[in-house]
Amino acid sequence: MGRLFGTDGVRGIANGELTVELAVALGRAGATVLAKAAGRRPRMLIGRDTRRSGDLLEAALAAGAMSVGADVLRLGVATTPAVAYLVRVLDVDAGAVISASHNPAPYNGIKFFSHDGYKLPDAAEDEIEALVAAAGPTATAGPVGAELGYAEDRSHELVRYVDFIAHLAGDLSGLRVVCDCAHGAAYELAPRALRQAGASVEAIAAAPDGLNINDGCGSLHPERLARTVRDTGSHAGFAFDGDADRLIAVDEAGRVVDGDQVMAMLGADLLSRGDLPGDAVVGTVMSNLGLELCLRARGGSLLRTNVGDRYVLERMREGGFALGGEQSGHIIFLRHHTTGDGLLTAAMVAALLRRSGRPLSELAGIMPRLPQVLQNVRVRQREAWEENARISAAIMAAREALGERGRVLVRASGTEPLVRVMVEGEDDAAVRAAASSITEVVAAEIGVV
Repeated sequence: MGRLFGTDGVRGIANGELTVELAVALGRAGATVLAKAAGRRPRMLIGRDTRRSGDLLEAALAAGAMSVGADVLRLGVATTPAVAYLVRVLDVDAGAVISASHNPAPYNGIKFFSHDGYKLPDAAEDEIEALVAAAGPTATAGPVGAELGYAEDRSHELVRYVDFIAHLAGDLSGLRVVCDCAHGAAYELAPRALRQAGASVEAIAAAPDGLNINDGCGSLHPERLARTVRDTGSHAGFAFDGDADRLIAVDEAGRVVDGDQVMAMLGADLLSRGDLPGDAVVGTVMSNLGLELCLRARGGSLLRTNVGDRYVLERMREGGFALGGEQSGHIIFLRHHTTGDGLLTAAMVAALLRRSGRPLSELAGIMPRLPQVLQNVRVRQREAWEENARISAAIMAAREALGERGRVLVRASGTEPLVRVMVEGEDDAAVRAAASSITEVVAAEIGVV
Protein backbone atom coordinates (compact mmCIF):
# COMPACT_ATOMS: atom_id res chain seq x y z
CA MET A 1 0.00 0.00 0.00
CA GLY A 2 1.37 3.42 -0.92
CA ARG A 3 1.28 6.45 1.32
CA LEU A 4 -2.34 7.15 2.32
CA PHE A 5 -2.14 10.65 3.73
CA GLY A 6 -1.33 13.50 1.37
CA THR A 7 -1.02 17.18 2.22
CA ASP A 8 -4.67 17.35 3.25
CA GLY A 9 -5.81 13.94 4.40
CA VAL A 10 -6.68 10.85 2.37
CA ARG A 11 -8.23 11.51 -1.03
CA GLY A 12 -9.33 9.60 -4.09
CA ILE A 13 -12.30 8.67 -6.24
CA ALA A 14 -15.09 7.79 -3.81
CA ASN A 15 -15.87 4.06 -3.92
CA GLY A 16 -12.86 3.73 -6.21
CA GLU A 17 -9.53 4.36 -4.48
CA LEU A 18 -11.37 5.65 -1.40
CA THR A 19 -13.41 2.55 -0.66
CA VAL A 20 -15.95 1.84 2.05
CA GLU A 21 -13.51 -0.67 3.53
CA LEU A 22 -10.76 1.94 3.69
CA ALA A 23 -13.13 4.43 5.35
CA VAL A 24 -14.06 1.84 7.99
CA ALA A 25 -10.37 1.10 8.59
CA LEU A 26 -9.60 4.82 8.92
CA GLY A 27 -12.45 5.19 11.40
CA ARG A 28 -11.10 2.32 13.50
CA ALA A 29 -7.50 3.46 13.35
CA GLY A 30 -8.28 7.14 13.84
CA ALA A 31 -10.44 6.48 16.88
CA THR A 32 -7.84 4.10 18.33
CA VAL A 33 -5.03 6.64 18.04
CA LEU A 34 -7.17 9.47 19.36
CA ALA A 35 -8.42 7.34 22.27
CA LYS A 36 -4.84 7.02 23.47
CA ALA A 37 -4.48 10.79 23.52
CA ALA A 38 -7.86 11.25 25.23
CA GLY A 39 -7.27 8.67 27.94
CA ARG A 40 -11.01 7.99 28.01
CA ARG A 41 -13.84 6.73 25.84
CA PRO A 42 -13.33 9.06 22.85
CA ARG A 43 -15.90 11.20 21.07
CA MET A 44 -15.46 12.02 17.38
CA LEU A 45 -17.22 14.88 15.58
CA ILE A 46 -17.89 14.20 11.88
CA GLY A 47 -18.88 16.70 9.18
CA ARG A 48 -19.11 16.32 5.41
CA ASP A 49 -19.61 18.40 2.31
CA THR A 50 -22.43 17.95 -0.20
CA ARG A 51 -21.03 15.19 -2.44
CA ARG A 52 -23.30 12.24 -3.10
CA SER A 53 -20.64 9.92 -1.67
CA GLY A 54 -20.63 11.81 1.64
CA ASP A 55 -23.43 9.74 3.19
CA LEU A 56 -21.70 6.51 2.19
CA LEU A 57 -18.30 7.46 3.58
CA GLU A 58 -19.75 9.06 6.71
CA ALA A 59 -21.57 5.83 7.54
CA ALA A 60 -18.40 3.78 6.98
CA LEU A 61 -16.11 6.11 8.93
CA ALA A 62 -18.58 6.30 11.82
CA ALA A 63 -19.01 2.53 11.85
CA GLY A 64 -15.26 2.07 12.10
CA ALA A 65 -14.99 4.53 14.98
CA MET A 66 -17.95 3.02 16.87
CA SER A 67 -16.54 -0.49 16.40
CA VAL A 68 -13.61 0.39 18.67
CA GLY A 69 -15.77 2.11 21.26
CA ALA A 70 -15.79 5.73 20.11
CA ASP A 71 -18.99 7.78 20.20
CA VAL A 72 -19.78 9.73 17.04
CA LEU A 73 -21.39 13.16 16.87
CA ARG A 74 -22.73 13.83 13.37
CA LEU A 75 -22.86 17.43 12.17
CA GLY A 76 -24.15 16.54 8.71
CA VAL A 77 -23.18 19.06 6.04
CA ALA A 78 -20.57 21.33 7.59
CA THR A 79 -17.54 23.25 6.43
CA THR A 80 -14.06 22.05 7.36
CA PRO A 81 -13.45 25.15 9.55
CA ALA A 82 -16.78 24.62 11.32
CA VAL A 83 -15.70 21.12 12.33
CA ALA A 84 -12.31 22.38 13.53
CA TYR A 85 -14.00 25.13 15.56
CA LEU A 86 -16.64 22.89 17.12
CA VAL A 87 -14.11 20.23 18.12
CA ARG A 88 -12.73 22.82 20.55
CA VAL A 89 -16.02 24.36 21.60
CA LEU A 90 -17.72 21.03 22.30
CA ASP A 91 -14.60 19.63 23.98
CA VAL A 92 -14.55 16.41 21.97
CA ASP A 93 -11.48 14.31 21.33
CA ALA A 94 -11.28 14.47 17.56
CA GLY A 95 -12.89 15.77 14.42
CA ALA A 96 -13.18 14.24 10.98
CA VAL A 97 -14.17 15.91 7.72
CA ILE A 98 -15.35 14.02 4.65
CA SER A 99 -14.56 16.29 1.72
CA ALA A 100 -12.33 16.64 -1.31
CA SER A 101 -12.33 20.43 -1.08
CA HIS A 102 -12.03 21.98 -4.56
CA ASN A 103 -11.91 18.64 -6.44
CA PRO A 104 -14.79 17.49 -8.70
CA ALA A 105 -17.76 15.56 -7.32
CA PRO A 106 -16.47 12.01 -7.98
CA TYR A 107 -13.59 12.62 -5.54
CA ASN A 108 -13.86 12.60 -1.79
CA GLY A 109 -11.50 12.58 1.16
CA ILE A 110 -11.12 12.05 4.89
CA LYS A 111 -9.06 14.25 7.20
CA PHE A 112 -8.80 14.42 10.96
CA PHE A 113 -8.48 17.15 13.56
CA SER A 114 -7.14 16.67 17.07
CA HIS A 115 -8.99 17.80 20.21
CA ASP A 116 -7.47 21.30 19.98
CA GLY A 117 -8.84 21.93 16.48
CA TYR A 118 -5.54 21.54 14.63
CA LYS A 119 -4.90 19.09 11.81
CA LEU A 120 -3.08 16.00 12.99
CA PRO A 121 0.72 16.11 13.08
CA ASP A 122 2.62 13.80 10.74
CA ALA A 123 3.42 11.39 13.59
CA ALA A 124 -0.28 10.83 14.36
CA GLU A 125 -1.10 10.33 10.67
CA ASP A 126 1.76 7.83 10.42
CA GLU A 127 0.38 5.91 13.40
CA ILE A 128 -3.10 5.80 11.87
CA GLU A 129 -1.66 4.67 8.55
CA ALA A 130 0.37 1.92 10.23
CA LEU A 131 -2.74 0.59 11.96
CA VAL A 132 -4.67 0.57 8.68
CA ALA A 133 -1.85 -1.33 6.99
CA ALA A 134 -1.49 -3.82 9.86
CA ALA A 135 -5.21 -4.61 10.04
CA GLY A 136 -5.29 -6.36 6.67
CA PRO A 137 -8.57 -7.40 5.02
CA THR A 138 -10.26 -8.35 8.32
CA ALA A 139 -10.29 -6.76 11.74
CA THR A 140 -10.18 -8.51 15.09
CA ALA A 141 -13.23 -8.53 17.35
CA GLY A 142 -13.80 -5.34 19.27
CA PRO A 143 -15.91 -4.16 22.21
CA VAL A 144 -19.45 -5.44 22.58
CA GLY A 145 -22.60 -4.44 24.41
CA ALA A 146 -22.38 -1.17 26.32
CA GLU A 147 -18.76 -0.74 25.28
CA LEU A 148 -19.75 -0.20 21.63
CA GLY A 149 -19.79 3.38 20.41
CA TYR A 150 -23.02 5.09 19.45
CA ALA A 151 -23.92 7.96 17.09
CA GLU A 152 -26.09 11.02 17.57
CA ASP A 153 -27.16 13.98 15.45
CA ARG A 154 -25.53 17.24 16.56
CA SER A 155 -26.27 19.38 13.48
CA HIS A 156 -27.91 21.98 15.74
CA GLU A 157 -24.46 22.83 17.12
CA LEU A 158 -23.61 24.60 13.85
CA VAL A 159 -25.38 27.68 15.20
CA ARG A 160 -22.36 28.17 17.46
CA TYR A 161 -20.09 28.49 14.43
CA VAL A 162 -22.48 30.89 12.69
CA ASP A 163 -22.52 33.06 15.82
CA PHE A 164 -18.71 32.98 15.92
CA ILE A 165 -18.40 34.26 12.34
CA ALA A 166 -21.12 36.89 12.73
CA HIS A 167 -19.55 38.19 15.94
CA LEU A 168 -16.13 38.66 14.31
CA ALA A 169 -17.71 40.35 11.28
CA GLY A 170 -19.29 42.98 13.50
CA ASP A 171 -21.88 45.35 12.08
CA LEU A 172 -22.09 44.86 8.30
CA SER A 173 -25.31 46.82 7.83
CA GLY A 174 -25.43 48.67 4.53
CA LEU A 175 -23.03 46.26 2.85
CA ARG A 176 -24.23 44.34 -0.21
CA VAL A 177 -22.36 41.14 -1.02
CA VAL A 178 -22.73 38.07 -3.22
CA CYS A 179 -21.72 34.61 -1.99
CA ASP A 180 -20.78 31.87 -4.46
CA CYS A 181 -21.15 28.78 -2.31
CA ALA A 182 -19.83 26.29 -4.92
CA HIS A 183 -22.89 24.09 -4.24
CA GLY A 184 -20.76 22.97 -1.31
CA ALA A 185 -20.64 22.92 2.46
CA ALA A 186 -21.04 26.71 2.77
CA TYR A 187 -24.32 26.84 0.85
CA GLU A 188 -26.37 27.56 3.98
CA LEU A 189 -23.79 28.68 6.55
CA ALA A 190 -22.14 31.52 4.60
CA PRO A 191 -25.26 33.52 3.68
CA ARG A 192 -26.70 32.91 7.14
CA ALA A 193 -23.62 34.19 9.01
CA LEU A 194 -23.20 37.34 6.90
CA ARG A 195 -26.92 38.15 7.06
CA GLN A 196 -26.82 37.73 10.82
CA ALA A 197 -24.09 40.39 10.85
CA GLY A 198 -26.38 42.75 8.94
CA ALA A 199 -25.16 42.41 5.36
CA SER A 200 -27.50 42.12 2.40
CA VAL A 201 -26.54 38.81 0.78
CA GLU A 202 -27.34 37.26 -2.58
CA ALA A 203 -26.35 33.60 -2.69
CA ILE A 204 -25.48 31.81 -5.93
CA ALA A 205 -24.40 28.19 -6.53
CA ALA A 206 -26.30 27.39 -3.34
CA ALA A 207 -28.45 24.46 -4.51
CA PRO A 208 -26.34 21.32 -4.09
CA ASP A 209 -27.59 18.10 -5.69
CA GLY A 210 -24.64 15.89 -4.75
CA LEU A 211 -23.04 16.13 -8.19
CA ASN A 212 -22.68 19.84 -8.92
CA ILE A 213 -20.15 20.76 -6.23
CA ASN A 214 -17.40 23.01 -7.70
CA ASP A 215 -18.89 22.53 -11.18
CA GLY A 216 -18.19 25.81 -12.97
CA CYS A 217 -18.55 27.74 -9.73
CA GLY A 218 -16.76 28.51 -6.47
CA SER A 219 -13.24 29.73 -5.85
CA LEU A 220 -11.80 28.07 -8.98
CA HIS A 221 -14.47 29.56 -11.26
CA PRO A 222 -15.35 33.12 -10.12
CA GLU A 223 -16.69 34.29 -13.51
CA ARG A 224 -20.40 34.04 -12.62
CA LEU A 225 -19.73 35.69 -9.27
CA ALA A 226 -18.02 38.60 -11.00
CA ARG A 227 -21.00 39.11 -13.33
CA THR A 228 -23.48 38.93 -10.47
CA VAL A 229 -21.57 41.49 -8.40
CA ARG A 230 -21.53 43.92 -11.33
CA ASP A 231 -25.16 43.30 -12.27
CA THR A 232 -26.42 43.80 -8.71
CA GLY A 233 -24.19 46.75 -7.83
CA SER A 234 -22.80 44.86 -4.84
CA HIS A 235 -19.78 46.00 -2.87
CA ALA A 236 -17.99 42.64 -3.09
CA GLY A 237 -18.31 38.97 -3.93
CA PHE A 238 -17.03 35.96 -2.00
CA ALA A 239 -16.34 32.59 -3.65
CA PHE A 240 -15.77 29.49 -1.52
CA ASP A 241 -14.57 26.03 -2.44
CA GLY A 242 -16.36 22.78 -1.64
CA ASP A 243 -15.45 22.67 2.04
CA ALA A 244 -15.13 26.46 2.45
CA ASP A 245 -11.63 26.53 3.90
CA ARG A 246 -10.58 29.00 1.21
CA LEU A 247 -11.91 32.25 -0.24
CA ILE A 248 -11.43 34.12 -3.49
CA ALA A 249 -13.07 37.56 -3.55
CA VAL A 250 -14.10 39.88 -6.37
CA ASP A 251 -14.29 43.65 -6.10
CA GLU A 252 -17.17 45.92 -7.04
CA ALA A 253 -16.06 45.91 -10.69
CA GLY A 254 -15.90 42.11 -10.82
CA ARG A 255 -12.11 41.86 -10.68
CA VAL A 256 -10.64 38.89 -8.82
CA VAL A 257 -8.99 39.54 -5.45
CA ASP A 258 -6.87 36.52 -4.52
CA GLY A 259 -5.36 35.37 -1.24
CA ASP A 260 -2.19 37.43 -1.65
CA GLN A 261 -4.21 40.61 -2.09
CA VAL A 262 -6.39 39.72 0.90
CA MET A 263 -3.28 39.26 3.04
CA ALA A 264 -1.87 42.53 1.69
CA MET A 265 -4.91 44.63 2.61
CA LEU A 266 -5.50 42.98 5.99
CA GLY A 267 -1.79 42.95 6.81
CA ALA A 268 -1.45 46.63 5.90
CA ASP A 269 -4.46 47.46 8.07
CA LEU A 270 -2.97 45.62 11.05
CA LEU A 271 0.42 47.28 10.48
CA SER A 272 -1.21 50.72 10.43
CA ARG A 273 -2.73 50.00 13.83
CA GLY A 274 0.43 48.48 15.30
CA ASP A 275 -1.41 45.20 15.70
CA LEU A 276 0.56 42.75 13.52
CA PRO A 277 2.80 40.51 15.67
CA GLY A 278 6.40 40.60 14.46
CA ASP A 279 5.28 43.04 11.74
CA ALA A 280 5.14 39.96 9.52
CA VAL A 281 2.73 37.94 7.41
CA VAL A 282 3.45 34.28 6.65
CA GLY A 283 3.01 33.26 3.00
CA THR A 284 4.45 30.57 0.75
CA VAL A 285 6.95 30.29 -2.06
CA MET A 286 3.96 30.80 -4.39
CA SER A 287 3.02 34.19 -2.94
CA ASN A 288 3.38 36.97 -5.47
CA LEU A 289 6.42 39.20 -5.03
CA GLY A 290 3.99 42.12 -4.97
CA LEU A 291 2.80 41.03 -1.51
CA GLU A 292 6.35 41.17 -0.23
CA LEU A 293 6.88 44.64 -1.73
CA CYS A 294 3.58 45.92 -0.31
CA LEU A 295 4.39 44.83 3.23
CA ARG A 296 7.99 46.04 3.02
CA ALA A 297 6.84 49.52 1.96
CA ARG A 298 4.80 49.70 5.19
CA GLY A 299 7.52 48.47 7.51
CA GLY A 300 6.46 44.82 7.45
CA SER A 301 7.82 41.64 5.95
CA LEU A 302 6.71 38.42 4.26
CA LEU A 303 7.97 35.10 5.60
CA ARG A 304 7.78 32.25 3.06
CA THR A 305 7.17 28.55 3.66
CA ASN A 306 6.66 25.54 1.43
CA VAL A 307 3.30 25.29 -0.31
CA GLY A 308 0.55 24.00 1.95
CA ASP A 309 -1.49 25.62 4.67
CA ARG A 310 -0.10 23.17 7.22
CA TYR A 311 3.39 24.64 6.67
CA VAL A 312 2.04 28.18 6.95
CA LEU A 313 0.30 27.26 10.19
CA GLU A 314 3.41 25.57 11.57
CA ARG A 315 5.49 28.72 10.96
CA MET A 316 2.80 30.92 12.48
CA ARG A 317 2.63 28.83 15.63
CA GLU A 318 6.41 28.72 15.97
CA GLY A 319 6.79 32.49 15.65
CA GLY A 320 3.58 33.71 17.25
CA PHE A 321 2.32 35.31 14.02
CA ALA A 322 -1.33 36.23 13.57
CA LEU A 323 -1.91 36.37 9.80
CA GLY A 324 -0.82 33.96 7.09
CA GLY A 325 -2.04 32.05 4.11
CA GLU A 326 -1.79 31.14 0.47
CA GLN A 327 -2.50 32.82 -2.83
CA SER A 328 -5.20 30.19 -3.43
CA GLY A 329 -7.27 31.72 -0.62
CA HIS A 330 -6.40 29.64 2.45
CA ILE A 331 -6.10 32.45 5.01
CA ILE A 332 -5.36 31.76 8.67
CA PHE A 333 -6.26 34.17 11.48
CA LEU A 334 -4.49 32.43 14.33
CA ARG A 335 -5.92 34.73 16.99
CA HIS A 336 -9.36 33.42 16.15
CA HIS A 337 -9.06 30.00 14.54
CA THR A 338 -6.80 27.00 14.07
CA THR A 339 -7.22 26.52 10.34
CA GLY A 340 -7.85 28.39 7.10
CA ASP A 341 -11.47 29.55 6.98
CA GLY A 342 -13.20 31.01 3.94
CA LEU A 343 -16.18 32.33 5.90
CA LEU A 344 -13.96 33.96 8.49
CA THR A 345 -11.89 35.54 5.71
CA ALA A 346 -15.05 36.89 4.07
CA ALA A 347 -16.11 38.32 7.43
CA MET A 348 -12.74 40.03 7.90
CA VAL A 349 -12.73 41.51 4.40
CA ALA A 350 -16.33 42.68 4.80
CA ALA A 351 -15.50 44.24 8.18
CA LEU A 352 -12.57 46.15 6.66
CA LEU A 353 -14.81 47.37 3.83
CA ARG A 354 -17.40 48.59 6.30
CA ARG A 355 -14.86 50.14 8.69
CA SER A 356 -12.76 51.92 6.05
CA GLY A 357 -15.58 53.08 3.80
CA ARG A 358 -13.29 52.42 0.84
CA PRO A 359 -14.12 50.20 -2.16
CA LEU A 360 -12.52 46.78 -2.35
CA SER A 361 -10.72 47.72 -5.57
CA GLU A 362 -8.89 50.48 -3.71
CA LEU A 363 -8.07 48.28 -0.71
CA ALA A 364 -6.74 45.47 -2.91
CA GLY A 365 -4.93 47.92 -5.17
CA ILE A 366 -2.23 48.60 -2.59
CA MET A 367 -0.45 45.44 -3.77
CA PRO A 368 1.55 45.76 -7.00
CA ARG A 369 1.10 42.49 -8.87
CA LEU A 370 4.08 41.15 -10.78
CA PRO A 371 3.30 38.99 -13.81
CA GLN A 372 2.95 35.41 -12.61
CA VAL A 373 2.00 32.36 -14.67
CA LEU A 374 0.72 29.16 -13.10
CA GLN A 375 0.40 26.09 -15.31
CA ASN A 376 -0.54 22.50 -14.48
CA VAL A 377 0.54 19.41 -16.38
CA ARG A 378 -1.32 16.14 -15.83
CA VAL A 379 1.26 13.42 -15.42
CA ARG A 380 1.53 9.65 -15.01
CA GLN A 381 3.55 9.92 -11.79
CA ARG A 382 3.75 13.28 -10.07
CA GLU A 383 7.15 12.75 -8.38
CA ALA A 384 8.91 11.60 -11.57
CA TRP A 385 9.85 15.12 -12.70
CA GLU A 386 12.53 15.47 -10.01
CA GLU A 387 14.82 12.85 -11.54
CA ASN A 388 14.23 13.71 -15.20
CA ALA A 389 17.31 15.28 -16.81
CA ARG A 390 15.43 17.07 -19.63
CA ILE A 391 12.99 18.67 -17.17
CA SER A 392 15.87 19.78 -14.92
CA ALA A 393 17.62 21.33 -17.91
CA ALA A 394 14.46 23.20 -18.96
CA ILE A 395 14.05 24.61 -15.45
CA MET A 396 17.69 25.72 -15.33
CA ALA A 397 17.41 27.38 -18.75
CA ALA A 398 14.28 29.28 -17.68
CA ARG A 399 15.97 30.52 -14.52
CA GLU A 400 18.99 31.70 -16.46
CA ALA A 401 16.76 33.53 -18.96
CA LEU A 402 14.91 35.40 -16.19
CA GLY A 403 17.99 36.07 -14.08
CA GLU A 404 17.59 37.77 -10.70
CA ARG A 405 14.39 39.52 -11.77
CA GLY A 406 12.31 36.37 -11.84
CA ARG A 407 11.40 33.20 -9.96
CA VAL A 408 10.73 29.65 -11.16
CA LEU A 409 9.03 27.05 -8.96
CA VAL A 410 8.17 23.51 -10.05
CA ARG A 411 6.47 21.11 -7.67
CA ALA A 412 4.18 18.10 -7.57
CA SER A 413 0.60 18.58 -6.42
CA GLY A 414 -0.07 17.09 -3.01
CA THR A 415 -3.56 15.88 -3.93
CA GLU A 416 -3.75 15.32 -7.72
CA PRO A 417 -1.59 13.72 -10.47
CA LEU A 418 -0.27 17.11 -11.54
CA VAL A 419 3.05 18.90 -11.82
CA ARG A 420 2.59 22.60 -11.13
CA VAL A 421 4.81 25.21 -12.78
CA MET A 422 4.99 28.78 -11.48
CA VAL A 423 7.05 31.49 -13.18
CA GLU A 424 7.16 35.09 -11.98
CA GLY A 425 9.05 38.18 -13.13
CA GLU A 426 8.85 41.76 -14.30
CA ASP A 427 8.42 41.03 -18.02
CA ASP A 428 5.13 39.31 -18.87
CA ALA A 429 6.27 37.95 -22.23
CA ALA A 430 9.46 36.49 -20.77
CA VAL A 431 7.51 34.93 -17.91
CA ARG A 432 5.03 33.25 -20.26
CA ALA A 433 7.78 32.00 -22.54
CA ALA A 434 9.69 30.50 -19.62
CA ALA A 435 6.59 28.76 -18.26
CA SER A 436 5.69 27.32 -21.67
CA SER A 437 9.22 26.03 -22.21
CA ILE A 438 9.06 24.05 -18.97
CA THR A 439 5.51 22.71 -19.28
CA GLU A 440 6.14 21.50 -22.84
CA VAL A 441 9.09 19.41 -21.67
CA VAL A 442 7.19 18.07 -18.63
CA ALA A 443 4.28 17.06 -20.88
CA ALA A 444 6.58 15.39 -23.39
CA GLU A 445 8.55 13.49 -20.76
CA ILE A 446 5.97 12.33 -18.20
CA GLY A 447 2.61 13.75 -19.31
CA VAL A 448 -0.59 11.76 -19.74
CA VAL A 449 -1.12 11.05 -23.42
